[in-house]
Amino acid sequence: MGSGEPSGRDVLTRSVGGQARRVALGAGFGCVHQLGEALVPVLIGVVIDQAVAGQDAGRLLGWLGALAVMYVVLSWSFRLGARSGERAAEEAAHTLRLAVVRRVLNPRGGAEAGLLPGELANVATEDAKRVGAVNMALMSGIWAVAGIAVSAVALLVTSVPLGLIVLVGTPVLLWLGHLLSKPLERRSEAEQDRAAHASGVAADLVAGLRVLKGLGAERAAVERYRRTSRVSLAATLRAARAESWQTGLVLALTGGFIALIALVGGRLALEGSLSLGQLVSAVGLALFLLGPLETFAWVNAELAQGRASAARIAGVLSAAPGVNGGADPVPEPVRGALRLRGVRLGGPEGVDLDLPAGLLTGIAVTDPAGAEALLRCLGREADPETGSVELDGVPLTRLDPAALRASVLVAAHDAALFGGSLAANVTPDGETEGPDPLTERVLAAARVDEVARSLPHGTATEVGEGGRSLSGGQRQRVLLARALRAEPPVLVLHDPTTAVDAVTEARIAEGLRELRRGRTTVVVTNSPALLAVTDRVVLLDGGRIGAEGTHDQLVRTDADYRTAVLT
Repeated sequence: MGSGEPSGRDVLTRSVGGQARRVALGAGFGCVHQLGEALVPVLIGVVIDQAVAGQDAGRLLGWLGALAVMYVVLSWSFRLGARSGERAAEEAAHTLRLAVVRRVLNPRGGAEAGLLPGELANVATEDAKRVGAVNMALMSGIWAVAGIAVSAVALLVTSVPLGLIVLVGTPVLLWLGHLLSKPLERRSEAEQDRAAHASGVAADLVAGLRVLKGLGAERAAVERYRRTSRVSLAATLRAARAESWQTGLVLALTGGFIALIALVGGRLALEGSLSLGQLVSAVGLALFLLGPLETFAWVNAELAQGRASAARIAGVLSAAPGVNGGADPVPEPVRGALRLRGVRLGGPEGVDLDLPAGLLTGIAVTDPAGAEALLRCLGREADPETGSVELDGVPLTRLDPAALRASVLVAAHDAALFGGSLAANVTPDGETEGPDPLTERVLAAARVDEVARSLPHGTATEVGEGGRSLSGGQRQRVLLARALRAEPPVLVLHDPTTAVDAVTEARIAEGLRELRRGRTTVVVTNSPALLAVTDRVVLLDGGRIGAEGTHDQLVRTDADYRTAVLT
């Protein structure tokens, strides 16, 4: 992150400040609206006592005009208040989505630990939306408090007993509503967890659809998703039941409360303590109170769900980084010499390995787990349990991960393509303004030019989500071209040609050697065609260095190497 770029915390702080101002503005308009709503039954009572009972047509028209003005104020205050609240809610959700995405993309990693990609997407969308809605709920809660306060004052002026009932009964109703929201909060969190897991399973199944069809495992995959979906459905139904019970009980309590106010008001009217107009006002205010009290029930439900979603978002934002330390810049210029000292790669002993600058080095493996461990260490997705990895003599743990990955690019064989054109997947930042000379050389080296000629619109052809319109071999070639086009000082490739035919693989091997001549390149593969063009080959055998030499030498002299790459 550059010195002029605001931190995630600064962005969140400024956003929260802006949202608070909008909530306050919306609450102000809402309070005006609630004041007007509460005054309507009071004005109607006045009309009855002063105009209708007295049969004064002039006063009747005057009060009716006052009511018309009041309704205009009610309309505009509600519109302005609701707009401010909705904007605050949407901006809060947007800010949280950005914060989650920023944390997931943080070079130090760690946010995705234990979560499927679909689960992270659910946190960034549904959970962020629920937490953002808390802004609207808070604003509505302020409206409700204002409405109850105005009603209580109006009832106190009309009748002290009625006002006291409101002042004493409302806190009791709020406390009961809070207690009733606790089961909803617990079940809402479980609902979101299950829904996120179901989304993750669905995303995995869609991503592996071709493999599943090839294995004939569609039925098993569907059954797996059906089980997961049923668990999610059960959690959703439990949350819905909790919400319905909470809403129903709160409404029953609220109805009883309103009935009590109407009963006391009616008795006072029979005793002569209230006039007809005052009774109408009291009953109207009691009915008006139903709205704010129902709002409190809704606010409690929204806050319960918001707290559950906030806990899930906080879990992602506060996740421990995958790698710690390291803030130094990469030494310039980058020569590209990599060195491992005592690094454990799945075996009982540490590995000492030098990957010289400027050479094309092949690493063959007898155990795929050793290759994965090596790639994670070189890309600094994880720090080794023992030993150290160095770039030009500097331990990777001292370097800033973002700067390191700009210099050492580890291109996984299972990386994903993005939706868009073929060209946008190869060129940096999705630039598609016609192929430049470097891009043309990259496309030729990876044999993507052949792929482009087979597509209806060449490199401008849309490849679909995840590159699904391309075959496996075509996707691999585009991924290789993307890695080559980045021109990193150090490029580490993992099995870049497993899905292409032998003739194309041999051509790609020659193109790779020519394009990366003089720059550090490491190819982790058991492909004879790729290993044959390397300057040097290392056999990683069970977490240790089994042999070193050229491909031809090792094929002639090392049985383990022959077994690994020729069988």
